[in-house]
Amino acid sequence: MLHGLAHRVVGMFRRLSLLTVTTFVLSTLLVPIASAQPDVPIADPLPTPGASGIGLELTEVAQLPKSQPVPPPTDTRLVRYNRVNYLGEVPDGSGRMFVPDMNGELYLLDGGIQHAFLDLGAAIGPDFHTHRGLGSGFGFAAFHPDFRSNGKFYTVHTETGSALTTKKPDLPSPVDTQVHGVITEWTASDPRADVFAGTHRELLRVGFASYIHGFQEIGFNPAARWWDEDHHLLYIASGDGGIGVSTTVPQDLALPQGKILRIDPAGRDGVNGQYGIPRANPFVRKAGALGEIYAYGMRDPYRFSWDRVTRRMYMGHIGEKAVDAVYEVRKGANLGWSEREGIWEYRRGDPSCGVFPLPADDAKYGYTYPVTGFDHNRLSSQRPCADSGNALMGGFVYRGSKIPALRGKYVYGEGVKGLLYYAEEREMRAGGPMAASRELMVYVNGQLTTMKALVNDPNRVDLRFGQDAAGELYVLAKANGKVWKVTGARTFASCAPGHDVVAGTGSARSWQPVTPALWQFPGREVVLAQPGAARPGPRRPFEYAVLRKGPEFGSVQVDASVRLDTPVGESNRDVIIVFGHRSDTEFYYAHLSSDNKIYPHNGIFVVNNADRLRLDHQWDAVRSVGAAPAVTDTAWHRVRVKQCTDSGEIAVYLDGSPYPLMTAVDKTFASGRVGFGSFDNVGRVRDLRVQGKGIR
Repeated sequence: MLHGLAHRVVGMFRRLSLLTVTTFVLSTLLVPIASAQPDVPIADPLPTPGASGIGLELTEVAQLPKSQPVPPPTDTRLVRYNRVNYLGEVPDGSGRMFVPDMNGELYLLDGGIQHAFLDLGAAIGPDFHTHRGLGSGFGFAAFHPDFRSNGKFYTVHTETGSALTTKKPDLPSPVDTQVHGVITEWTASDPRADVFAGTHRELLRVGFASYIHGFQEIGFNPAARWWDEDHHLLYIASGDGGIGVSTTVPQDLALPQGKILRIDPAGRDGVNGQYGIPRANPFVRKAGALGEIYAYGMRDPYRFSWDRVTRRMYMGHIGEKAVDAVYEVRKGANLGWSEREGIWEYRRGDPSCGVFPLPADDAKYGYTYPVTGFDHNRLSSQRPCADSGNALMGGFVYRGSKIPALRGKYVYGEGVKGLLYYAEEREMRAGGPMAASRELMVYVNGQLTTMKALVNDPNRVDLRFGQDAAGELYVLAKANGKVWKVTGARTFASCAPGHDVVAGTGSARSWQPVTPALWQFPGREVVLAQPGAARPGPRRPFEYAVLRKGPEFGSVQVDASVRLDTPVGESNRDVIIVFGHRSDTEFYYAHLSSDNKIYPHNGIFVVNNADRLRLDHQWDAVRSVGAAPAVTDTAWHRVRVKQCTDSGEIAVYLDGSPYPLMTAVDKTFASGRVGFGSFDNVGRVRDLRVQGKGIR
């Protein structure tokens, strides 16, 4: 099932090494096998997903009613506009969409008209629990594939109160159970109705040790045919109840917590006679194991989905303190929690709350490792075991027809900050190297924005995803209760640069340096041979030369090869590409550095009669880190800088990558000249080519 340890770890770094961002090819960087690595916590398990240069166009389609948990919660994370957490299409050909609100209501959206289809909270009664625990309340809804004819759909909710003493869980549950997770089957008398009327019955009840990590998503495989083993079978994501951090419950096949379960709602051979246990389940004939288990070793298996083409199942898993990941889930798979977190060892009780290198004998355990993901980028100022404020929201492989740029991409996100990511599905294979994830931009009405700006909440977006029957994608946010449809995709800085071209720029006559004595022009190359010095006026690069050959440019594309001649041992090495130059105190520049940990390094900047101002989206001021270091050696590197003056979009690419290393939006200067230089280092440029709209 799994490849060897060395192949796994080496392959992962081929996809995810920082060198990927800098060279934009799959790196062949080799790392020592697990046993040779220092046995200390891994400080930065995964690199931050780089920019993709792709932006999703979002169109608002609904805002669901405001709602609140009852009684009012003390946890402010539960106090949102509402708690909508999914969108799907009713499988009856009507085009109606359904949206569950964790505070109790199930809504239908029909051509822009909203219907309160089912008040689940009222139907359950006073034991319905919503006010404690992020997963509490009406967790999810799934409609039977034959809903049009049988009227059946399924829900998951939480109960406390008298249920804890008057109702008995059907599967093994903790002695000190704090909350029940309940799966219910509802049968509508008229499947076409906008408001539910009919009957319901309880299928399955399980107890959990805390108010977190209970039942999460439930669903049917939409790709299953009548001859497939999972046709009309219900999958249930069951969290570890919050105790996997200190126990081996997720690894225990006698317990339902920390597993994906698979049951037959039409069967009757389950322990309570209300559901069936599929004979094809992997542990049906294993002594002491629950036949309901499909896969195991999970902490918080929050969302799962199937690729409609490959029919593979992908699951978004929220990690403990270091790594959130996406897994390809196969029958009988053990995802490793709470022995593993991501592709590293997790040690219960370790005060660092970190992850460690895999042991030398890891292969014998047969764990299934993730196919993509991200780490928590914990701040050094945070307590080691404090909540990092990250939560991976599993999504979908896009197989719709409306947005060709997204085809074959698994779109997912980080829920708290509202970041959108994707990985290529063709690279996401269990047992293989991890696929690189990249960040998607967000546009509304043609304007670049962010999910935080859209919901007008700087703290929590509470991002979720949805999908319709045609495979088109939706984005939801609890922060303002809105639903957006992904209606298009655009490439950042995609303007046509124009037809004016300047090349053959090696002559000294083509350049105007700040300090001519520091420069050499041996022919093909332009060399800054001596470092410059700070000059009066605003803080800006010390030394640069402006290209005087040819016209000024509006929208422009600058292509060149650059080299940093300063010794690699110096951490602040840099060269700059100047563009939009109007005067010595009015211009843009792209700073290409071997360091990305301080404000003035490795970014896109503007000088506008004031100290240089950083513009790029990649700079994280809280963590004091930017895009991956652009140049870390003394080799030649190909760089492209593109400026679109109409939109203000600026992108910097390296070594032929289709993915920008840095991006920014600014309209300060609509035209100017280009140049090359450095702050206080030495370097050179060759093969300079400038193409754009000449301003004469």
